[in-house]
Amino acid sequence: MNTINQTRWVFGYGSLMWRPGFEFTHSAQATLRGFSRSLCVYSHVHRGTPEKPGLVFGLDQLDQSDLCKGIAFQVDESHWQHTVDYLRAREQVTTVYLEEIVSIQLAGEKDQTVNALTYRVDTSHKQYAGQLGLDEQLKFIRQGRGQSGDCREYILSTADHLNELKVEDKNLQALASALS
Repeated sequence: MNTINQTRWVFGYGSLMWRPGFEFTHSAQATLRGFSRSLCVYSHVHRGTPEKPGLVFGLDQLDQSDLCKGIAFQVDESHWQHTVDYLRAREQVTTVYLEEIVSIQLAGEKDQTVNALTYRVDTSHKQYAGQLGLDEQLKFIRQGRGQSGDCREYILSTADHLNELKVEDKNLQALASALS
């Protein structure tokens, strides 16, 4: 297995896929093993407030056989520290995410594995929602509005982007259908 550019990649699985907000030199579809994209974080800032939380995605480790498909962004070394600072300001507002370097597989790049910076949910954090049912998720999505906008728009944009990538996510498709 060939490993390339160990420390200059970012893995996005939610809004980072369609709104990275930083400069990158290359992007590719990528897979992270052992984690799933889960609507498991109460949003108190970006897509909700403490009084009316929305829901946003987190990487959750439910089953070692899980796969999360997303986008890997390669960042030029000259922009790396700025990118990390930007991501920390964006993702760590309430410290609900843990910053980690994970090993991901790049699609279309046979046997190319890279290490990438990503953010996974801290399951001990008070904003961790766990696995909510569809109706309960819809309640939080419909009420959520925060600094980055409407929670409904966040869900629909993520669903649209995953559809473009031909990534199937049955829960997200059910939510998008209910919100349309």
